[in-house]
Amino acid sequence: MKLDTDPGVRVLVLKGAGDRAFATGTDIRQFLEFRTAEDALGYEARLTRVLSRLAGMSKPTIAMLQGDAIGGGLFIALACDLRLAAPHARFGVPVARTLGNFLAPLSLSLLVAALGPGRARELVLTARLLDAAEAKAVGLLDRIHPAPELASRARELAASLAELAPLTLAATKEATRRMLAVLTPHDLDDLILSCYLSRDFHEGVRAFLDKRKPDWQGR
Repeated sequence: MKLDTDPGVRVLVLKGAGDRAFATGTDIRQFLEFRTAEDALGYEARLTRVLSRLAGMSKPTIAMLQGDAIGGGLFIALACDLRLAAPHARFGVPVARTLGNFLAPLSLSLLVAALGPGRARELVLTARLLDAAEAKAVGLLDRIHPAPELASRARELAASLAELAPLTLAATKEATRRMLAVLTPHDLDDLILSCYLSRDFHEGVRAFLDKRKPDWQGR
């Protein structure tokens, strides 16, 4: 990423295009064509590359969450160092309720690193969405600001980080990245495929697009 090597850039702030969502995940329609292991593993590998590059940046990153961060959107936010949100934003990984797919190793590790194993497991198993207040209480968020103030607060935080010792910040980020690498399981391919290649996953995708409740059968 060129921004990481640009000496004129000290801090990176990520935001969504509007105020409804930071990011809500992928275009579900692409899953209609998923039939092979390459489809499933390739999709998760692409997301992993994005998350890995973002988490591996040497400069501080701030996620400015002016709306929902759900599924892949939440993992992008978790790959950033600091997260600021508006009060109306919601957060979660509702794959057990929506599509019936599974999480790649890095995505799962980012969630566990933020919440701890118990809370991460609870969030995925219950498929519920957290409001900003609860997300901050459990450790997904660092700060909550009124929506009209969010951009200015993010700029203030970025400016304060830009005044700090860049080598110390970079070393701290690299140290935590190495710790996360230890937590990241090396091979969950069998678990990913057990979901993506199942009858339930294709039913979940069709039900999501049809706006109806899936008929889960466990196969």
